Amino acid sequence: MNVLVSIALPDDLISKIKSEHSVTVHHGNQPMDPEELRSLLRGKHGILCTITDKIDRELLNNTDRLMVVANYGVGYDNIDLEACTEKGVLVTNTPDVLTDATADLAMALILAVARRVVEGDLMVRENRFQAWTPFGFLGSEVSGKTLGIVGLGRIGKAVARRAHGFSMKVLYYNRNRLAPEHEQDLGVQYVDFMDLLQESDFVSIHVPLTRQTRHMIGTKELAAMKSGAYLINTSRGPVVDEGALVNALRNGHIAGAALDVYEREPLVHPELLKMKNTVLLPHLGSATSETRRKMAQRAIENLLAALRNERPRDCLNWEQLNKATP
Repeated sequence: MNVLVSIALPDDLISKIKSEHSVTVHHGNQPMDPEELRSLLRGKHGILCTITDKIDRELLNNTDRLMVVANYGVGYDNIDLEACTEKGVLVTNTPDVLTDATADLAMALILAVARRVVEGDLMVRENRFQAWTPFGFLGSEVSGKTLGIVGLGRIGKAVARRAHGFSMKVLYYNRNRLAPEHEQDLGVQYVDFMDLLQESDFVSIHVPLTRQTRHMIGTKELAAMKSGAYLINTSRGPVVDEGALVNALRNGHIAGAALDVYEREPLVHPELLKMKNTVLLPHLGSATSETRRKMAQRAIENLLAALRNERPRDCLNWEQLNKATP
């Protein structure tokens, strides 16, 4: 069969696909524009894509053989899952393998924004560090503070476990509450969303991007946060209203924000770029050599399974496509 791989992967991984199918690889450093993607996808039976590839209804209507969309990433808001299901196209993602890397980064962002790590690094590089002073360049302690986790899935749970290493009290809000024994095992306490915002010193977001979570953190929610708190986002950018975040940072209600994702990624709100109390990263959540390779391996396994008419390990719409006919 014919397969499109929208990113340059190591040769040994591409060879796994080539051993069974004909492969076209997009080697550019930049994502394909919609027209190039449409052209290259024509006649393909499968695509291994990334979160920068928009697989929407219009694109799907221009394909006639597509069987599977294997997403290189756990989030799949770049894919119209409903349209894929209607077209009989399997959709897969890569959960589990990036959990620890993303949770590590969330903790790194908490520490970096609270202890002004980026500001301090810049001060040294610019030769502005003249002497140690007892009350200069003060940040906030992390140990013993309250962490509020919005979305207690795989990554949220991993962040909770790491937070206990800093003796943090961990609150959580989730669409579905955990069973009491699971809460006890994780050492977390369930609270309503607004209560979490009001009580937490650090709010870390770990929800997928859906219609319900878009701008989940806006003017009202930021105003409800504890004065002097910090917002951390390693999920998806549009979960946070960046304009509202700028206002909350500018008026000093919250002490800082650390972001790995952006509302109009890769564009960043220009005011955020000017603020010293922000830590801004280029979507590094899963960016370790070990994790990115595991993600590629998982995406390839899912792709090949689907093309063999087998159930992929991480299929998002298998049940919908295989419902028994009444």
